[in-house]
Amino acid sequence: MANRRKSLARKVRLLRLVKRNRRVPAWVMQRTNRTVTRHPKRRTWRRGHLHR
Repeated sequence: MANRRKSLARKVRLLRLVKRNRRVPAWVMQRTNRTVTRHPKRRTWRRGHLHR
């Protein structure tokens, strides 16, 4: 997947996954009194694989 010639559709899919891979916002933690602190779909680049 490290090739230079990625199609536009693949770039869009990868960008969508990058944008989705964020932490829970601070205002959500504050609003829920820290009951929600972890993101269940969080993924690391080393351990988590992208599902096709």
